[in-house]
Amino acid sequence: MPTYTFFNEQSGVEWDEFLTISERDKFLTKNPQVKQRIQPVAIVGDHLMGVGPKTDAGFQENMQRIAAAHPNSPMSERWGGNTMSHKEIKTRRVIEKHAKKVVRDGFSANKGQTLANK
Repeated sequence: MPTYTFFNEQSGVEWDEFLTISERDKFLTKNPQVKQRIQPVAIVGDHLMGVGPKTDAGFQENMQRIAAAHPNSPMSERWGGNTMSHKEIKTRRVIEKHAKKVVRDGFSANKGQTLANK
């Protein structure tokens, strides 16, 4: 049975009732001064607000394998498909942050293009 929120227009009192649909209809016809207030529905799930369900390890491994085949793609940035060490990744991020100050040419230890070649 659902819970309904009612509002008495004469007294200004709002309350909740736990009724069946037929009981609610009878209650509203007997009490014309009482109106039902529509309340927002609470939705539970991990797919709301742009947050999708968590991926399992097999899917992550497959995405990393595909990203490793395309090291300069946005997919590689998201799934970490490159073979750079943690230190090299941090160094690249600092360089990208200060890209206007630092200009480099060529390849960085055969791991991918530097900022000047993109």
